[in-house]
Amino acid sequence: MKYCGIDLHSNNCLVVVIDGHDKVLLEQRVQNDLASILKLLCPYRRELAGVVVEATYNWYWLVDGLMEAGHEVKLANPSAIKKYDGLKHRGDQADARYLAHLLRLGILPTGAVLPKELRATRDLARKRMQLVRNRTLHILAAENITAREYGSRISSNQVKQLDSEQIDGMALNDDVKCALKANVAIVKALNEQIEMVEKRIHEQVASRSEYRLLNSVPGIGRTLAPVILLETGPIERFKEVGNFASYARCVNSEYTSNGKKKGKGNMKNGNKYLAWAFVEAANIARRYDDQARRFYERKKAKTNGVVATKALAHKLARACYYILKEGKPFDGARCFA
Repeated sequence: MKYCGIDLHSNNCLVVVIDGHDKVLLEQRVQNDLASILKLLCPYRRELAGVVVEATYNWYWLVDGLMEAGHEVKLANPSAIKKYDGLKHRGDQADARYLAHLLRLGILPTGAVLPKELRATRDLARKRMQLVRNRTLHILAAENITAREYGSRISSNQVKQLDSEQIDGMALNDDVKCALKANVAIVKALNEQIEMVEKRIHEQVASRSEYRLLNSVPGIGRTLAPVILLETGPIERFKEVGNFASYARCVNSEYTSNGKKKGKGNMKNGNKYLAWAFVEAANIARRYDDQARRFYERKKAKTNGVVATKALAHKLARACYYILKEGKPFDGARCFA
């Protein structure tokens, strides 16, 4: 059998094919053109056990194209791949060979390749988060302007309600007014785009039973339910609830030896969007749900607020796993038993 590793870059990629003894049969750099890559792999098509592509920011076109051409494709998880630190020479050739080598040994850490349709909606939810972050930056900038000029800042809701006429009526320098108008105009434009994106996301997920079930969880509603649903993907890819909680970054990461803590593990291994969603859900749940509040207060009394919030997020993550796995709504008695 033959094994292929592809080291992908922004405008080109290095294609390596090895045999069962790690002997290099092909090593060639080509431009990011699907037809050229398929042509390189054509002589090895029948014996090719799989193709490994590293999960860089631009892998969609390559992985989708290879899969449509009939290749067995694996998406390598770069945060879980560790190479020997003592190497003196390392480059694209070594990286591509190493990917193929891990595939041959059967120890390649992989990520999930979600279906195109699900992936597109998931990316739209991520786009919403990006727009919200940008809106927050401009709201804070407007608040800071008023704080510098008046000694106290206006609230975020007041910034959202500002218009040009109100700004013209403020006792501010003309240049300061111009800067404030720029921030307010961008906030209004972002509000329109966020509303449009949220409407589209809701149209895509509202009919799914999993979406309605997730809405039964305290702290999870119209905004967080699509994020959790889309970032999770098929729940079957997680064998146990602990695998899902780890993927959502809701578990501790540390190294211990002889009962002593020796350091931390890979904190970035997991899904940062799920981690954010469950922490947000925990902050909302402890404010409006009695069971969640009692659990939070018990944990906070023993540790601190940050640890208690993370513990509550872990509880909600585990609850969501069973909700998606069993198709049953949230059960508070089971979650906080």
